[in-house]
Amino acid sequence: MAQLLDGNRVRDEIKAELKPRVERVAAHGRAPGLAVVLVGHNPASEIYVRNKIKACQDLGIYSESLTPPETIATEELLAIVEQLNARHDIDGILVQLPLPPQVDAKRILLAIAPAKDVDGFHPCNVGNLVAGLPGPRACTPAGIIELLKRYRIPIAGQRAVVVGRSDIVGKPVAMLLLHEHATVTICHSKTPDLAAVCREADLLVAALGRPAMITGQYVKPGATVIDVGTTRVEDAALAKRLFRDAPEKLAAFEKKGSTLLGDVHPIEIPAVAGAYTPVPGGVGPLTIAMLMANTVASAERRTGVC
Repeated sequence: MAQLLDGNRVRDEIKAELKPRVERVAAHGRAPGLAVVLVGHNPASEIYVRNKIKACQDLGIYSESLTPPETIATEELLAIVEQLNARHDIDGILVQLPLPPQVDAKRILLAIAPAKDVDGFHPCNVGNLVAGLPGPRACTPAGIIELLKRYRIPIAGQRAVVVGRSDIVGKPVAMLLLHEHATVTICHSKTPDLAAVCREADLLVAALGRPAMITGQYVKPGATVIDVGTTRVEDAALAKRLFRDAPEKLAAFEKKGSTLLGDVHPIEIPAVAGAYTPVPGGVGPLTIAMLMANTVASAERRTGVC
């Protein structure tokens, strides 16, 4: 039976390690500070922000949530970011994506001071990642590496395949795996015979945003499978097809009318993989944990606490 890689457990370990670091920073005059900018009323984004604020409260990190209206212009949002850049008590700035269509998201992300870019998206920090220099790393990819290391899953010398080439997950996780001495292949929509490439992987990272696309035929027996996708599915026909051999999961779907699915098949993958992350409870909890870690590290650098 495949080993389940519990993201909640690793999240709790990371948070326990961060608490004394937060206390050391606070002993120098103030707690680490995180500002989250949430434009408009996107329900999914509101849930993510609430979870981030709660994590701050749990750790003793000062948090501030700014909620400008959906109609905000790019220049107005830039002014908010510049104000946060100038504040001594704010160590991390996070602008929750997606932004409304009238806002130039690239200009907003570029305006965040690299030292306060706790999402790790600024080109300066992407460059630091490529060069192997210190700096904040994108939270989900950094969480994946933490998960692998804490479960003592080998990375060096392993063949890693990343399905998806986004700037947020695919590209940075490929670079982090490369820095850990894996041999890395990045796949995407133009990759021929995707299943055959995936079957070569000792470490398979699925980050393409298509629920249950990665089936058992994509996975080498015994491989470690990291599922980054999270999609709420309400399609009854899809649920019946996926859960035809799992009546308890089908019953849960029928009772609720929906289910959360990752990018890998929830029944086939555990049967063939050596280890895998569940959805929910796998990679998701680590994203916020690494955001907290980036915020604390920024506060340590800015206050001289090391």
